Amino acid sequence: MIIDLTMTLREGIMTFPVHWHPMVEITQLGRFHVEGRESRKIVMGTHTGTHVDAPRHFVPGGETIEKTDPEIYHGPARVLDFSDLPDKSEVTLAMIKARIGPDFPPRLLFRYDWDRRLDSLDYYSHHPYLSSEACEWLVAQGVKLVGTDAPMPDDPRNGRGSDNDSPNHTILLGNGVAILEYLVNLSSIPKGDFILSALPLPIDGGDGSPVRAVAIVDD
Repeated sequence: MIIDLTMTLREGIMTFPVHWHPMVEITQLGRFHVEGRESRKIVMGTHTGTHVDAPRHFVPGGETIEKTDPEIYHGPARVLDFSDLPDKSEVTLAMIKARIGPDFPPRLLFRYDWDRRLDSLDYYSHHPYLSSEACEWLVAQGVKLVGTDAPMPDDPRNGRGSDNDSPNHTILLGNGVAILEYLVNLSSIPKGDFILSALPLPIDGGDGSPVRAVAIVDD
């Protein structure tokens, strides 16, 4: 069984309200009654909708998306369910150790059921987040990918302009750990490990890429 974990790309889809994350524009160019076929022009950012971050997103001179190993984005994964947490909660290392279980796979998806907040004013300002200590531990454990159904793994107060700009992005991406953001439907994945596939486009010089993320589970 395949479970889709991807936001539908459309005009008006939520994105950070800053100039370096453009709004989606979809324009029809080819028309059946004129050109005999349909085609469209899509304008969007590399961090639009469900997407992965490459190291270059936060690491000067870091690896770009087309040079990352595709194996990072495809393979065994596990969901860690923190959907019971209140808004703005920090997920600590102790909390992760209490829920992660033994012999965990190298791809971990953090579930907050935050996709239920899409199109709400608090989507970007109230989401749970990982502690920096937890991120450092995940790096030390050899984790390849950290995913979330929130817009980012950082404290929403630690964005650009703060005294501590996105430390978790820097910790993870600086150590080659991919970040998969804006996931949906994590609540639909049955308990147990599964195969995650979230392959990025090989964008030349890309700092990230939209993906089609799916969970492949045993029937």
